[in-house]
Amino acid sequence: MTKTGGGFTLAIHGGAGTLKPGDMNAAREALYRAGLARALDAGRDILADGGGALDAVTQAVSSLEDDPLFNAGRGAVFTRAGTQEMDAAVMDGRDRSAGAVAGIFGPRNPILAARAVMERSPHVLLIGEAATRFCREAGLAFAEADYFFTEARWQSLAETIAQEAAGSVDADEARRHGTVGAVARDRDGNLAAATSTGGMTGKLPGRVGDSPIIGAGTFADNATCAVSATGHGEFFIRYAVAHEIAARIAHAGLPLAAAAEAVVTELGRVGGSGGLVAVGRDGALALPFNCAGMYRGYMKGDGIAYTAIYDEGFTAA
Repeated sequence: MTKTGGGFTLAIHGGAGTLKPGDMNAAREALYRAGLARALDAGRDILADGGGALDAVTQAVSSLEDDPLFNAGRGAVFTRAGTQEMDAAVMDGRDRSAGAVAGIFGPRNPILAARAVMERSPHVLLIGEAATRFCREAGLAFAEADYFFTEARWQSLAETIAQEAAGSVDADEARRHGTVGAVARDRDGNLAAATSTGGMTGKLPGRVGDSPIIGAGTFADNATCAVSATGHGEFFIRYAVAHEIAARIAHAGLPLAAAAEAVVTELGRVGGSGGLVAVGRDGALALPFNCAGMYRGYMKGDGIAYTAIYDEGFTAA
């Protein structure tokens, strides 16, 4: 799916690990669409006021992190050890400045931790307890463990462990991947991307996916595009998905839609389930996925929020 236009452009995803269509009733769908719409509104408020793409994607992702429906921040999944380890990254297309965190727990909004790394340290990626300590010293807001706990995520861990013990793990994509992200082009033509995740249900403690890896799950360069990915992170890392799209634009001269859709299709052929949202330097949008569905939405300069979950047309929020 591709849209083009002038002014500002914003696209978000709430993860490619959607509920199976048969498990999605009208009430639950309305909750997911409302969460997506709130995130779009958060980014829109900045972009419509002439604000920058970096601020817009940060606010949009923060909104999704605050919503327990999505696998990031408050709704993060649990590791095999019953802990929560969160990853996030942000990138500025103006100069490729980037910041990321991995394996952290405590900061209320991991995306703000990633931005703090970008703006308040000489590094790109900080991990684990040292990253958490950095966040405290930076004065970021923290939350207690009960803020991040959700019964649905805890039950999902129990089900995953039980299925593995029985040797009959189902193909539920929601167990394997769930991420939130945003990409934007502001009125000045600047691009930015932000991604945040709790990772995979039942992952080994210390596992890091593609979300905080620049060029894999997150990338932005004003010369080409901004990308935020969601899916089976190991594949997105191995195939450098976000940068691969930018490279096909820069070196093969492909339009954004062709580059993004080709990469996601090729990834699916090797077992890499997932999708992404991308915005080009001209404001074009691409939101391809190769799995059952992807929580997603976009907004242009008219301020109308459009959302979708499965392979259906977008509807206005």
